[in-house]
Amino acid sequence: MAATAEKAIQTPVKKVSQKTLKKSFREWFYGNLTCFSQEHMQTFGYMCAMLPVIEELYDTKEEQKEAMETYRVFFNTEPQVGSVVVGMTVGMEEAKANGEPIDGEAINAIRAGLMGPLAGIGDSLVVGTLIPILLGISLGMSGGGSPLGPIFYMVVWNLIAIFGMRFLFNLGYRLGGRAVEILVGEKANAMREAITMIGTIVIGGVSASWIHVKTALTIMNGKVTILDLQKTLDNIYPGLLTVATVIFCWWLMTKKNLSPVIVMLILVVVAFVGCLVGFFNPGLKY
Repeated sequence: MAATAEKAIQTPVKKVSQKTLKKSFREWFYGNLTCFSQEHMQTFGYMCAMLPVIEELYDTKEEQKEAMETYRVFFNTEPQVGSVVVGMTVGMEEAKANGEPIDGEAINAIRAGLMGPLAGIGDSLVVGTLIPILLGISLGMSGGGSPLGPIFYMVVWNLIAIFGMRFLFNLGYRLGGRAVEILVGEKANAMREAITMIGTIVIGGVSASWIHVKTALTIMNGKVTILDLQKTLDNIYPGLLTVATVIFCWWLMTKKNLSPVIVMLILVVVAFVGCLVGFFNPGLKY
């Protein structure tokens, strides 16, 4: 009994230093898409973030190699919100190095279980809500060619990304495996649905504010206007062409799985042809 207690006292507790935590976070922040491919996606970026932690916690090359094997498994999530998963596995790896009953399978189970839900939360919160709001503000500040809009977006986005990701990383490290219940429980599902709803509202607001699609098609009989298509559409549904354009883009990207670049090229072609036939060009009348 005394020998066991003496051994416990003599065995130093391994703990990840603040220097290593900062280095691990930097590796994830700058390199989460390192060697990105459809086969591995964020796997190698994750391994780069965990490498300094593994090197500090384990003394021999064999132990380090065995620990790194855990992070060869496929991983992909929303990078900003996904920082919490990296922080969690740092905490779990620290507990494992101190002899707690945690193995690589347990760590990978948590990674696999969280990357999907966090991708949904991150895409709704960051891509669907935060970025459109910042872009909307930036566009408003860019009137007349002012450079304030782009500067505002670059500064504010980077500040939010750096401090937000750092907060989530440290939060995951402190919580360790306890964060699972918080991130995938009933409250998390409700939060994800609420964020999705907010994101949808924001996208609708941005579309209504910054997208204006109108037709110049007019049918004349001499000097008499027989049909002014835009006025007719406005009497039926103001902004109908704008709504149709947004829905068309959504359909192309979600149902046809086209990339945003391809969708933009399609819009350029539609605009070009529309101007040629007089649908968008006020200089041509029928």
